[in-house]
Amino acid sequence: MALANETYKELSIKEFTKAAEKYETDKGGVYKLCKKDYPDILKEIEKEDFQDLLDAGCGPAPMLFLLTKQFPQKHYVGIDLTEKMIEVARKKQLPNTELFVGDCENLPFESESFDVVICSMSAHHYPEIDHFYESAYRVLRPNGRLILRDMTVKNKLVRGFVRHIEMPLIRKTGHGDVDMLRCEDVKAGMEKAGFRVLTCEAREHMRLHAVARKAI
Repeated sequence: MALANETYKELSIKEFTKAAEKYETDKGGVYKLCKKDYPDILKEIEKEDFQDLLDAGCGPAPMLFLLTKQFPQKHYVGIDLTEKMIEVARKKQLPNTELFVGDCENLPFESESFDVVICSMSAHHYPEIDHFYESAYRVLRPNGRLILRDMTVKNKLVRGFVRHIEMPLIRKTGHGDVDMLRCEDVKAGMEKAGFRVLTCEAREHMRLHAVARKAI
């Protein structure tokens, strides 16, 4: 059964407040699997030059840590709904990086502020994901890119089990997972927001990989 939007967000804040300190440790549990997403995101970022990058749903900033090492002269911004995640991220004292507590469905930044927006394993927590696509489109500069990684399953039976049995059980244990994304829904949502979708595909490890570009 679907929950109220704010309830999803409250659950996510509670979940990730508990997870923040151990997220990147050996005790990170399922969160350790997020490391599988970093190489593919980095490959996309490397394809084009950029100056300003936003990590939406940055958590304790593992991706921003990698990016500041690889591209130290660029400017980075991270935003996360959970204050504790941002607190842990700030302890890293990443160079050229600003970190904010905020809602990715309503990004609190000026229009046309970024060349790249990345969102890794965060979007399945967004109850109004179309608002995120619209907000990402607004803050991107013309020709800017949105790079999205999240969970997906191509098999309809498995997907049905995850959506209607597994996720409701997960929510009862205090997690704010909203839904498992589908490529066709992601593509439609991005296009509705104005993006031109460059790729949207299911990859190994049950991952969805999508890249979209804002019009020039």
